[in-house]
Amino acid sequence: MKIAVIGAGLGGLSIANLLAAKGHEINVFEKNEKVGGKMNEVEAENFRFDTGPSLLTMPFLLEKLFKDCGSSLKDHLDLIPLDPVCKYFYKDGTVFTNYEDLEDNIEEIKSFSPEDAQIYPEFLDHAAELYNKTADAFIFNPLYSFKDLKQLDIFSFFGIDAFSTVADKVDSKFSSDYMRKFFKRFTTYNGSSPYQAPATLNVIPHVELNQGGFYIKGGLYKVAESLYNLAKSSGVEFHFNSRVQSLVIENGMAQGLELTNGEIIKADLIVANSDATETIVNLIPDESLRASKKRKVSSVEPSCSGYVLLLGLDKQYEDLVHHNIFFSENYKQEFQQIFQEKIMPEDPTIYVANTSYSDPDHAPENGSNLFILVNAPYLSSKYNWKKNKHVYGDKIISELESRGLRSLSDHIVYRSQITPFDFSEKYLSNKGSIYGTSSNNLFSAFIRPRNKSKDVDNLYLVGGSTHPGGGIPLVIQSAFNAMKLIERFQSI
Repeated sequence: MKIAVIGAGLGGLSIANLLAAKGHEINVFEKNEKVGGKMNEVEAENFRFDTGPSLLTMPFLLEKLFKDCGSSLKDHLDLIPLDPVCKYFYKDGTVFTNYEDLEDNIEEIKSFSPEDAQIYPEFLDHAAELYNKTADAFIFNPLYSFKDLKQLDIFSFFGIDAFSTVADKVDSKFSSDYMRKFFKRFTTYNGSSPYQAPATLNVIPHVELNQGGFYIKGGLYKVAESLYNLAKSSGVEFHFNSRVQSLVIENGMAQGLELTNGEIIKADLIVANSDATETIVNLIPDESLRASKKRKVSSVEPSCSGYVLLLGLDKQYEDLVHHNIFFSENYKQEFQQIFQEKIMPEDPTIYVANTSYSDPDHAPENGSNLFILVNAPYLSSKYNWKKNKHVYGDKIISELESRGLRSLSDHIVYRSQITPFDFSEKYLSNKGSIYGTSSNNLFSAFIRPRNKSKDVDNLYLVGGSTHPGGGIPLVIQSAFNAMKLIERFQSI
């Protein structure tokens, strides 16, 4: 079977490999000059930065992907557990170093929040219970047809905190603002607000803290590189700088693609790793889909975006480990500004990845490569990025200087930034969002576009903007879901 894949992001690479392993003829059409999508890298002036994901969780899904393609993860990638996992800096000077070992963390918490020390492991047990109740029903289930929905027990919603918010649940368990902020932050992993997202998302700490988070030797972009090399060895053809203008649809069935240069590509099957909103609203011709459906898809709230600052330094800061987070003072106000006011937060929480801590060759000797991320609203008329992209970077640098990175501005030898506007322009993501659809409501799991179109036959969808969501493991799972549906409906 001749199959065309739109986009060489992680979802497109995953499904291309799975289909190639079945012996199909695969052609991947990528708008940009290299693979990876938002999982990418920058190399400049002897510094190297990952510009997308900075942590690998649920590695068993990546292992399964390589195995299903006749290979082995260990032959391609070197997974490194990090200890400490992350270092958290609070405004009052309190520092929480989060270790791999549970007892070490309990001792840490006792030093600044003794009343919460024993609640910490209890809450992680609760998160593990949520995972056990939801993983098979929601993550590893394509949720496409009645056959899939039969696995859901409506009464189970009462057992997975679906009717309260992440913030409400966390606040009811922890006494200190320190631990409340710590557990609320995990909701940002899928671009949502802890004050709106269902408490079911308290499952996320289990994935990182109980199952473990990993770094990839050489950088997270090695995941995309290794899948690209595996696909090429399986005969997959990649076409770079090849933007898709439209799907070719006849009698409700996808028949191929039209590129922006006018070339028509015939295919028996299409898998879109392009942003799902872009695919549905712009790639499906108007005559092939009801206007009301396009309006509905366009109206769904996107996830938040991000502002990224890449700093190459001629200095190392002893306080920084591999992963670092500097919390804002008023967490609730920060999310109010991002999601309701749609402006950049006045006092942002700042994430700093310092991969040169683990990979010294990512920076010159005695230097550092800082990937700095601040949650940002999706694009709207309420914030002007062309005017503020440098100004806001200066603000972040000044804030970090006041939080312990003294004279930071004096040690910058390389600086660049990525804004929500850049995410929109380069990756055609919906309003510059990073994670597709937000999870800021009870039914968000049922709103995400499924991995097979219900409107166009022979069209399948993968990637972080589709079910089950964003992040490396869920994007890979979207490819497994699509593969399951392809085998169900195409009889291949």
